[in-house]
Amino acid sequence: MRKSLLLLFVLCAVGFVNRLSAQEWAVKTNLLYDATTSMNLGVEKALGEKWTLGLSGNWNPWQFSDNKKWKHWFVQPEVRYWTCHKFGGHFLAANLWGGQYNVGGISGLPDFLGTNFSQLADHRYEGWFIGAGVGYGYAWMLGKHWNLEAELTVGYAYTDYDKFFCPKCGEKIGRDSHHYFGPTKAAINLVYLF
Repeated sequence: MRKSLLLLFVLCAVGFVNRLSAQEWAVKTNLLYDATTSMNLGVEKALGEKWTLGLSGNWNPWQFSDNKKWKHWFVQPEVRYWTCHKFGGHFLAANLWGGQYNVGGISGLPDFLGTNFSQLADHRYEGWFIGAGVGYGYAWMLGKHWNLEAELTVGYAYTDYDKFFCPKCGEKIGRDSHHYFGPTKAAINLVYLF
């Protein structure tokens, strides 16, 4: 009886290890977001030989000196089509995103594709956003369990916000919305596969 149970355990373990070696899951962090103090974590699941589905969450709760704010959270589901095989080489992506933000008191930012980021120096914006985009990326296999990915996505975002005068005190001066078309995601992901 003991030998039968041991044999059953070994067969189950071998089956489990074989499933793990097929690399059906990935956990990742976007190093570019990390550089902006935005904590982020993503998971990705293989749906087939060339398809994966991922979900990432991003959060920046920090308030910096002089009441500078770059607070936000958002989630981003993404489906990928891999041209060769999952988790390696070229891929095409389609994603959605949505979240909330509270930003202001940040100077030195330029106008970019119809968005006047220079207003963040004297104003604070608090609101929510949703959007969608398509992208291209490439994953380099660094080892059996490690990859490095680069991805660029372009798309559309809609945001609805309250605008406040001066980033510190906060007299509300209006409510507005904004439509944005352009780059929506840049990623250099460090990936662990299992």
